[in-house]
Amino acid sequence: MTTEKPGLRERKKEETRRTLSDVACRLAMEKGASQVRVEDIAAAANVSMRTFNNYFASKEAAIVGNAYQRSERIAATLAARPSGEPLQDSIRAAVLDGFAETTDRQWYARIVLLRDDPALFGATRKVEIEIERELAKVISERTHKDVKLDLYPDLLAALLMAAIRTAVFHWVSAPPGGETLNGMLEQAIGQLRFE
Repeated sequence: MTTEKPGLRERKKEETRRTLSDVACRLAMEKGASQVRVEDIAAAANVSMRTFNNYFASKEAAIVGNAYQRSERIAATLAARPSGEPLQDSIRAAVLDGFAETTDRQWYARIVLLRDDPALFGATRKVEIEIERELAKVISERTHKDVKLDLYPDLLAALLMAAIRTAVFHWVSAPPGGETLNGMLEQAIGQLRFE
């Protein structure tokens, strides 16, 4: 995992990816995910089908695409935390940073959509599994445990993604005026066991 700043080409690709995901999610919220076609997403984003297919394998992947970017950011932030910092503190800081800009109404509606649509929930889990592998590598480096020989990095990464998902879904389902999202995330991370 690198902490170097991406070049112009990478930033443009990332912007296109984010735009396609935003458009796909907006259309899914407006029409329902089952009513959205890949062609609709490409047309609304003003790109060709070929461009869409260069970024996403399906409409479901596009709809959940920004969740992948957030998780990548969490993994990158975790990798950049000070090596002497306790792992739980590093993970807490990385997760809270990853969710720093996610409390607007569109984000909230997106989470409800991902939670309630079985196909989108499945696509989200596929993203989480990919991110678990990246997190396990970072945890392996932080804990000096070989990811190929020791269960701990993979297990902690899987538990962390489950804790994040549980906290977010619980927060979305909770009555207004209760615990904040950050509070719910901290509570979930606090219940994980760290060596």
